[in-house]
Amino acid sequence: MKEQIFLETLTERRLLAIVRGTDADAALRTVITLAEGGVEFIEVSLVTPDALRVIRDARQALGESAGLGAGTVVTADDARAAADAGASYLVTPAVSEAVRTGRDLGLPVLAGALTPTEAVTALGEGATAVKLFPASLGGVRHLRALRDPFPHIPFVPVGGVGVAEARDYLAADAVAVGVGSPLVGDAAAGGSLDALRERIKSFLDAL
Repeated sequence: MKEQIFLETLTERRLLAIVRGTDADAALRTVITLAEGGVEFIEVSLVTPDALRVIRDARQALGESAGLGAGTVVTADDARAAADAGASYLVTPAVSEAVRTGRDLGLPVLAGALTPTEAVTALGEGATAVKLFPASLGGVRHLRALRDPFPHIPFVPVGGVGVAEARDYLAADAVAVGVGSPLVGDAAAGGSLDALRERIKSFLDAL
């Protein structure tokens, strides 16, 4: 996925679902259910057991145009393996070698950062946007404080983002929000997919 198209589409869709599970098959079902429910951007965390297989199988099921990415990408090897598995973008928890490797591979990268220095460094390393993480430490006030000196940086808050928080972040000019457990719940550990479908609807209706 080209960087400009990625950022424009993410800004339009406003939601990145984060799948971090304890069971690979359940995680795959969760990814498919999210996509079928209308969530266009789905990140599979590499801490999920057999995460690369989940990404590979999800890519095969959803097709080349699906907004399927890999998260918790820390090393250059992680970045290369995720790309080989079919991830169309990478999400890192911090500024690391994975950011530059992802860019070298031609993939958009959301790089994790919390402070002004980290955010500027992330862009300098080639990040497409900054994953504001963990956003819950400072909340929407922290995002506003960062937006004042850095209006050109696209921020995607992640961490402790429920429906109400998502609205607040988007109102404060976040380009999108990344949502894990408030949206996914226990689905990626074998929990109810019907309950997941209800949460998907709640989030999409709210955003």
